[in-house]
Amino acid sequence: MKVLAVHNYYQQPGGEEQIFNTEATLLQSYGHEVIRYTLTNDQINGMNPLVLAKNTLWNSSVYQELRSLARQEKPDIAHFHNTFPLISPAAYYALKEEGIPVVQTLHNYRLLCPNALFFRNGKICEDCLGKSLPLPGVVHGCYRESRSASAMVASTVSFHTWLNTWNKAVDRFIVYSQFAMDKFVQGGLPAEKLVFKTNFLHPDPGIGQGKGGYGLFVGRLSVEKGLGVMLDAWRQLDGKIPLKILGDGPMSDLVVEAMQTMPEIEWLGRRPLEEVYEVVGNAAFLVFPSEWYETFGRVAIEAFAKGTPVVASNIGAIAELVDHERTGLLFRPGDSTDLATQIHWLLAHPEKLRQMRQGARAEFEAKYTAGKNCKRLMEIYQTVLT
Repeated sequence: MKVLAVHNYYQQPGGEEQIFNTEATLLQSYGHEVIRYTLTNDQINGMNPLVLAKNTLWNSSVYQELRSLARQEKPDIAHFHNTFPLISPAAYYALKEEGIPVVQTLHNYRLLCPNALFFRNGKICEDCLGKSLPLPGVVHGCYRESRSASAMVASTVSFHTWLNTWNKAVDRFIVYSQFAMDKFVQGGLPAEKLVFKTNFLHPDPGIGQGKGGYGLFVGRLSVEKGLGVMLDAWRQLDGKIPLKILGDGPMSDLVVEAMQTMPEIEWLGRRPLEEVYEVVGNAAFLVFPSEWYETFGRVAIEAFAKGTPVVASNIGAIAELVDHERTGLLFRPGDSTDLATQIHWLLAHPEKLRQMRQGARAEFEAKYTAGKNCKRLMEIYQTVLT
């Protein structure tokens, strides 16, 4: 099968980029041909704001480029991961005009919420959910803390909702969790076009030893990721177990400040993926304290692959991934005391922790391997092609 893979890269590479490239490599490893069409937000630098707004709404150049590419390459299917802001939904129409079926993976809630997170001022916000014009997001400046930038996002979503783009220009939306699927249906996307496919790892990083004797956080250092909740929990643990933190972000100063009073905390910053896997595999457990509606939680399956249990907040998609007391533990979101309590219990039950390591790895092998993912992806493609 020949697949046209389409993606708009952010200025700072993140999880979507990794998924896009890994999925393309996976398809190629199973004998499929992949043509990649990508744009990067670096092109925004110096762009006239009116031109950017126009391209976000409908990029005519991309429309023509993709029509030409489709005629030249004749792909069987087009798989989109992100069109915002430069590729624009015009790309869907370009492929449809050439008779190419369109699949879109939904990595966040951009079609329902201007900042794509359902998170504002440190708490869950659904003020724009189900609104054809997400005006509250504009009033609050939810995208990049700018009303004008938020208006650009809101206008794009509203225009294509009015144009019925999500229904007539996209054949299938891939969603990573039942929770996210319910939100998209609640927000007005056609339920019959939403299909479930879990995320995956490729290649398998192999099981770790878990002998490091530390807890671990991996991710963006930001408020929606629950960093403050985790640091508060560690104060309550009072040195019971070290904590390693992998990642960077706007709340890095808070980590530096915490290290001054809690020497058991070590900030490792950004590290290469191979090194991340090694640190994950040696951790006693991974902490996933997110406070927003995660659409999946890739870090959790990275931990499962290494046999590392996950202590996660009971919210959004991550609550579906972690089976309490089998692959990890769940705590009340935003409750640092409950997080500390769960970790205390885990440290007091080393045999249960050992069993959770086995359960985590078994969960990975059952659901999140490359082979199972490729099979499911082909099933989705076939439903569109037939």
